[in-house]
Amino acid sequence: MTGRLVLAATPMGDVGDASPRLRTALETADVVAAEDTRRTKALAKALGVTITGNVVSFYDQVEVSRLPALVADVASGKTVLLVTDAGMPSVSDPGYRLVSACVAQDLAVTCLPGPSAVTTALALSGLPVERFCFEGFPPRKQGQRKTWLRALKTEPRACVFFEAPHRLADCLADAAEVLGGTRRAAVCRELTKTYEEVRRGTLAELATWAEKGVRGEITVVLEGAAPVVSDPVDLVDEVERLVDEGTRLKDACALVATTGVSKRELYETVLASRRD
Repeated sequence: MTGRLVLAATPMGDVGDASPRLRTALETADVVAAEDTRRTKALAKALGVTITGNVVSFYDQVEVSRLPALVADVASGKTVLLVTDAGMPSVSDPGYRLVSACVAQDLAVTCLPGPSAVTTALALSGLPVERFCFEGFPPRKQGQRKTWLRALKTEPRACVFFEAPHRLADCLADAAEVLGGTRRAAVCRELTKTYEEVRRGTLAELATWAEKGVRGEITVVLEGAAPVVSDPVDLVDEVERLVDEGTRLKDACALVATTGVSKRELYETVLASRRD
């Protein structure tokens, strides 16, 4: 019998988000490696399933010491189910070391997809998120956090990250200072839970809001940086593409204009290119 490691996403708050495959996996796995065994047992109870396998703890402080035994379980033909408190294992949670160890021994690894705070927040943000990067948790110390933020100053992709509620106000204030108060963002709190809340606005507005104190699990989505273009000629093709699709020339120029190129300058450049 071939063993395997199964990574399973768990509900972020609403147990109704648990998939039928997760229910089956909890009931049938030989070993359940859980970030918090008490929460996993409570989840199983809420789902009306009985965990028949061995339940072991698998959190940050014991992750390395637990690896040999869990890898040996998979190698011996057992199914090891890895779950965290909420969402997908390995995404700012324990997991990647175990995956890496199994891959190194050419053992089977699979995944039961499901809830993710990252993609849920991106979808709810109302920001352009066709391309995005995930940054985990910001540094706790202000100096390191500002250095981290400076690296995002010209990042064109939307950025999603987690933050502790008691550090959110300071983080947003630093972001407004480093990235500019007009940069848009969304703060998603308690996703899928009873008191779910999504605050959208500029970094300056969100920093002021957070000063009053925020509770719960926090996911932040930061708008990608606008491209800086100093030569309007570089934008002509994009304007003409929009015009070909039916957009009025002035409206197209307004949509394409960037921080370094005004709408008027771009409009005149497009007209000049047509005369050439």
